[in-house]
Amino acid sequence: MVSSFPKVYPILDSSIIPSIGRSGFLHKLGSSLFQAGVTLLEYRNKQGDEAQLSADAEILRATMPAGQVKLILDDRAKLVVQFGFDGVHVDAGDVSPAEARRILGPDRIVGTFGGSEALIPGILEAPADYFAVGPVFRTTTKQTDKEPIGPEGVRRLREQAGPGPVFTAAAGITLETAPLVLAAGANAVAVSAALFRRPDPAAEFRKWIAALA
Repeated sequence: MVSSFPKVYPILDSSIIPSIGRSGFLHKLGSSLFQAGVTLLEYRNKQGDEAQLSADAEILRATMPAGQVKLILDDRAKLVVQFGFDGVHVDAGDVSPAEARRILGPDRIVGTFGGSEALIPGILEAPADYFAVGPVFRTTTKQTDKEPIGPEGVRRLREQAGPGPVFTAAAGITLETAPLVLAAGANAVAVSAALFRRPDPAAEFRKWIAALA
């Protein structure tokens, strides 16, 4: 479980990992992100087979040591323990949070989607450690048919939920808009394109943690 969330964490989508030189690229990236201060990272791979996920996961775990970095796997709850990861993020169409909790037990992290325009009915009763909300802004990193809710949408969801649940906000968030999203009630912002489309994602991440500290 997560006792406290960092204000910003990366979502590493496999689409940014090149097919040629994949392992070397990922080793360098994981090492540099760890050195930059990443303490939680979500790895998302919608298309890869189990062999590819396993190879990527092995490198991420080696370069981002257990006990120092929490690694969250997207969707595939049954592979979390096998990979030595710390938790799973599940959305609609994946296993339910309750099933993910059954698979992983009480000590690993379970995250799920909490809502967009409104909270999903009953979602806060799900056995999850955090709830993702959004999309906050438009994004090309993840396919979604939901309209952006903006910081005001985050504020509405926080009012519905009360102060207790951990909210992570994602989609199209930039270094300039992140403070607005946090001020609206998100505990953390999850970022992908804003980091990984930069020439040096680790250097960019240092800017984020300095700005949001």
